[in-house]
Amino acid sequence: MQRGMLKLIAAFALALPLALQAQTAAPAADPAKPAGPPAGFVAQAEPKPDESNAQRAKSQPGNNAPFWRAVKEQQGYTSLPGTEQGMLIQPFVDYPGSTFTTAGEAWRQVRNDVIIPYGGALMAIVLLAIALFYWRRGSLGGHEADTGRKIERFTPFERAAHWTNAITFVVLAVSGLVMVFGKFVLLPVIGGTLFGWLTYALKTAHNFAGPLFAVSLTIVIITFIKDNLPRAEDATWVARAGGMFGGTEVPSHRFNAGEKLLFWVGVLLLGLIVAGSGLFLDKLVPGFVFTRGEMQVAHMIHATAAILMMAAFLGHIYMGTLGMKGAYSAMRTGYVDEAWAKEHHALWADDVKAGKIPAQRSAVPPPPLAKQT
Repeated sequence: MQRGMLKLIAAFALALPLALQAQTAAPAADPAKPAGPPAGFVAQAEPKPDESNAQRAKSQPGNNAPFWRAVKEQQGYTSLPGTEQGMLIQPFVDYPGSTFTTAGEAWRQVRNDVIIPYGGALMAIVLLAIALFYWRRGSLGGHEADTGRKIERFTPFERAAHWTNAITFVVLAVSGLVMVFGKFVLLPVIGGTLFGWLTYALKTAHNFAGPLFAVSLTIVIITFIKDNLPRAEDATWVARAGGMFGGTEVPSHRFNAGEKLLFWVGVLLLGLIVAGSGLFLDKLVPGFVFTRGEMQVAHMIHATAAILMMAAFLGHIYMGTLGMKGAYSAMRTGYVDEAWAKEHHALWADDVKAGKIPAQRSAVPPPPLAKQT
């Protein structure tokens, strides 16, 4: 026992000087500083910045494509059905030299940088041309004195189809223009609250008027397609621009070549494109999933065709109101005077006079003659 205690004291005496020497050689650890890495640890090199991202930031300021790529990898909940279920961000458009980040951003730039400015410029040019023409020529017609003999130009059914289509077209045109150009024109004037309520109400009216426009458009096409078929006399009308820049109008049948061109391009072609794309945006076309990409393509087609259609029908509205004397009365009452028919549609008036076309096609009597003063 005594021998064991002596050995333990001897070992302690030998270890104590070595410990004191090590403590003297090593500096005291600073409790404020964190402990360093253990011996043998090799730190990894700091990651270098992505040279392509740095170059992109200089050449394309504001392009957050790397950020949105990271967002795209995130999964979440969306109420979209089908293939887009759980997809928060659309697929990317990463063409060489493109500044687009997503397909949605590409659609937004096409809408804001192409459709809106060029469409607005087209509408302004057409309105300016109409104003200049009215300033120089005024209302056409009125050179022949009324005879008092009436010809039925439009039946009640034709007028009902026309007015239904015209009213829905005006509702769609006004609401569409406000939704497209309103934030540039109306928002600074009436403020955000009123503008928000107005656009919501017009958007609702737009969605409900669209199907009615499509149905009435189909009826108008079926009703008037026979009288809008091309005829040999139309070539003369086109060659002389209808006589609009001369003294007298070129003889034509029930509809002249200009009205026929408006029917085939404005009513049939553009009308069907606008109606079809509009029904697609209302999700009333069967057989489609209605993904965001499909809806964006349909919107671009719809907006482009609608602006072209409105530009074309501005001329039609002008000629039916201020541009030609007696034109509005013809669609309101259905009847025109023989003098009006002879002046503006001489070939049609000749057919009526020869009995090829009945002067009275419905049981509705003509309106009473205005009292002479």
